[in-house]
Amino acid sequence: MIFPRFAALLAMLLVVLLVVVPALAVAQSGAPLPRFAALRADEVNLRAGPGTEYPVEWVFMRRALPIEITAEYGQWRKIRDYDGSEGWVHKSLLTGRRSLLVTGEVRTLRDDPALEAPATARAEPGVIGRLLACDGGWCEIDVAGHKGWLPIAHLWGVYDGEVVE
Repeated sequence: MIFPRFAALLAMLLVVLLVVVPALAVAQSGAPLPRFAALRADEVNLRAGPGTEYPVEWVFMRRALPIEITAEYGQWRKIRDYDGSEGWVHKSLLTGRRSLLVTGEVRTLRDDPALEAPATARAEPGVIGRLLACDGGWCEIDVAGHKGWLPIAHLWGVYDGEVVE
C-alpha cells in the first residue's frame, strides 16, 4: 500500500528536519554558542528580528559593551546584554575582542589573582574593562589603563570557570 510507505517516509523526513536543521543553524559560523563578544560601534541598533526589515527596539550607545551571542541566522546574531535585553544585530557591529562589565559594588583590582594581593585600582559597577586573561577563577582586566585581577564572580562577560590565555 502506498499510504503507509508515504507516512513512513514523511515521518523519517520530519525526524531529519527536527534533528539536522537545528544543528546546522547553530553551526553556521563554526563558533560555539553561546559565546561572549562586544559591540564594535558607538551606536548599535537592536532589532526585533534578523534583518533590516525588522523594527529597532533599542539603540546601544556604548562601544565595547560586552554581550552574549545566543543564536545566529545568516549575517545576524541574536544577543543578550547584562540586563537580559535580547534582540538581533548585524555581525559587522560586533567584535570578538572580549570586554567585561564590573558588577555589584565598587571592586578592588589586585596585582595578582588573590584576595591578599596588593590593590592596583578600584572600579565602579558598570565600568567596562578589556579582558586580558582568566585562570578559571580570576580574570586580569584593563580598565582605562589600570590593570589588575578580579574574581570572575564580580564580572559579566566571562563564564564561570572559563580560562582565557
